[in-house]
Amino acid sequence: MKVTIYDVAKEANVSIATVSNVINKKGRIGEKTRRRVHEAMEKLNYEPNILASALTGKQTKTIGLIIPDLANPFFSELARSIEDRAHELSYNIVICSTDYQEEKENKYISLLKQKRVDGFILASGFENLERVKELMNEDIPVVIVARDYPNFSINAVALDDYMGGYQAANHLLQLGHKNIGFIALDLYSNRERIRGFKDALNEHHIELRNDLHFIEDKKQNLVKAGNISAEKYLQSEEIPTAIFACNDLLAIGAIQVIRDAGLSVPEDISIVGFDNTNIATIVDPPLTTMSQPIQRMGREVMDLIISIFKGERDDEVRITLVPDLVKRKSTQEV
Repeated sequence: MKVTIYDVAKEANVSIATVSNVINKKGRIGEKTRRRVHEAMEKLNYEPNILASALTGKQTKTIGLIIPDLANPFFSELARSIEDRAHELSYNIVICSTDYQEEKENKYISLLKQKRVDGFILASGFENLERVKELMNEDIPVVIVARDYPNFSINAVALDDYMGGYQAANHLLQLGHKNIGFIALDLYSNRERIRGFKDALNEHHIELRNDLHFIEDKKQNLVKAGNISAEKYLQSEEIPTAIFACNDLLAIGAIQVIRDAGLSVPEDISIVGFDNTNIATIVDPPLTTMSQPIQRMGREVMDLIISIFKGERDDEVRITLVPDLVKRKSTQEV
C-alpha cells in the first residue's frame, strides 16, 4: 500500500499537522522534530502528493520550461542555469524540447497545465504569441527568456540582439573585412542581429550581401545547416572574406566546410559565431563569438518568475542583457 502522511506522523510520533508543516516549510518546528520527520519520510520512502496540493490551491513548486532545441548547447546550458537556480530556491523544473514545432508547443503546454505547474518559462524560438496570450488570460505566470516580444506586454529576460549583430560587424570591419556572409535561422532574434549588423555596415558605407542564408527548416541539424550555407558561399561568384553565423553550431558547420575545401580559418575566411557555448573553446580554431550571459540569464528569469509568484510584481518587467565579443582565433585581419 502507498505510504501516507498518516504513516509518517505515526512513525515520527508527531501530529499530521506537524508533518504537513515540515513538508511545506511552514510554522515553527524545532530542528530535532524536523529531523525526525525527515528520517521517517526517508525510512518509509514517502513522497508528498504535489498534485493533491495543487488541487487545494497550494503551489506545486514546479515550473514548466519550454525550449526549442535541447541539442543546441545554448539551450542546454540555459536550461542547466535555470535548473541550478531553481534548486537553490527549492523549485523543480520540467523541461520540454519542441524542435520548433507548434504542435509540440501546444502539446507540452496542455500537459504541464494538467500537472498544475505554477508557471511557464518560454525560451527563444517560441513564436506562438496566441498561446502566450491564452496562458496570461488564465492568470498563469509566464516569463519569456532569450528573446522578446517588443510590441506585447509581457515579462521577459531578453538579450540585446541588435547590439550583438552591431558589435560582430564592427569587429570584422576593424579587421578590414568588407565582403561578409551571414548565416542564421529565420527567427526574430536573428532578424534583430542582422538589423544591427546591417546598420554597422551602413555606417561604413558598405552594403550587406544580398545572398544571406536564412535557414527556414528549424528542425535541421544546425552543424549540417552551417555546412550547406558555407558550401553555397564557396560556390558564389565572390567568396566572402568573413562569415557571421548566428549561433556557434552554424559557425562550426561553416568551419568544417571551409577546411574540407582546402581553405583556412581565419587566413582565408574569418568566422564569428554567437552564444559562446562550451564548444566554442574546443573547436579548431577556437571560435570568436558573441557571448550571451547564459548563467546570469538563467538566474534572472528564475528570480523574476518567483517574484511574480510572490505578488511582488504589478507591472511588466523587461530585463535586457548585453552580449560581449569574445575574441579567439577564428578571425584575423584581411
